[in-house]
Amino acid sequence: MAKEIERKYLVKGDSWRGLAEGSIYRQGYIPTEGKVTVRLRVVGEKSYLTIKGPTIQYSRLEFEYPIPTKDAQEMLETLCERPFIEKIRYKIEFGGLIWEIDEFDGVNKGLILAEVELSNETQQIELPTWIGQEVSDDSRYFNSNLVKHPFSEW
Repeated sequence: MAKEIERKYLVKGDSWRGLAEGSIYRQGYIPTEGKVTVRLRVVGEKSYLTIKGPTIQYSRLEFEYPIPTKDAQEMLETLCERPFIEKIRYKIEFGGLIWEIDEFDGVNKGLILAEVELSNETQQIELPTWIGQEVSDDSRYFNSNLVKHPFSEW
């Protein structure tokens, strides 16, 4: 069993740019009942199937498995809700942690979020200068909700 503990923030300014190379992500969500999400993700030549449980505070169960990219592409096209999540992810080390900055494209263009995974919910972290308002508790910023209610429609 895997447990994901993460905090999510809006990104302010551009001082983070140039600190890392970005990778293009394309992901979709298979419709489910309840609070479980099933995600298909393609990153370059690698693809993953991820199942996530409901979020409780900053934690949730997460199970991720590599799958053949051909299968992932077919599942994206035939099983997933539209629109897809399109983004460039940058991974930046700061304060002994890896910060993932997602710069969204498509219907979520203009949204830039930073996430950091923690070892426990009370872990103290140092915030980089480019971190803005925390949105960990705002479900509008969950990728699975950005499919249903894109940033461009807020």
